[in-house]
Amino acid sequence: MQSADRAADARDRHAQVQSADMSEVLDRNINAVLSRRRREVEQLGLEDRIAGLISRFAGSMSFVYLHLLVFGSWIAINIGWIPGIPKFDPSLVVLAMAASVEAIFISTFVMINQNRMAQEADKRAELSLQISLLSEHETTKLISMVSAITTHLNIPIDVEEREIEELKRNVPPEAVLEEIERMKDADEASSSLGAASSSTSS
Repeated sequence: MQSADRAADARDRHAQVQSADMSEVLDRNINAVLSRRRREVEQLGLEDRIAGLISRFAGSMSFVYLHLLVFGSWIAINIGWIPGIPKFDPSLVVLAMAASVEAIFISTFVMINQNRMAQEADKRAELSLQISLLSEHETTKLISMVSAITTHLNIPIDVEEREIEELKRNVPPEAVLEEIERMKDADEASSSLGAASSSTSS
């Protein structure tokens, strides 16, 4: 009974140590990501900061409520719904012109912000690609080492030698990209042929 209790206590301590280690790793990774984002924000120029603020405001409900209030009041005054206030734009031409100019500027600010976000997404995609390539290289080396150890110790494994050799082979990323492009072109060509044959038969 005591041995079982000691074993349970040992398992609990081991789980607590693993949880603490995992928490430290997660905290370090989260802090690294947050620190990187803070540096990116600090490195933004004044124009990018202004474009980001305007884009965020234009995409909020406060922007909608503000325009409902301004446009609704403008229209109500100029169609005579509010007595005592003289009409200043009875044809609503000024309102239409102001809305058009505002739309041009807001679209420009949104595009500037989208371009900056696209650049950040490209950086993250490049980082993810480099990490994936590094992981693939490390995994290939580990498979080669484990295969050499099992061969040296004559340990039987339930994997065919052909599969092990395929896993040990380091595939260059250029070959993967070329294969993806080749399969994409072949799929597009087959789709075009299918559409042409169907139109001919009809």
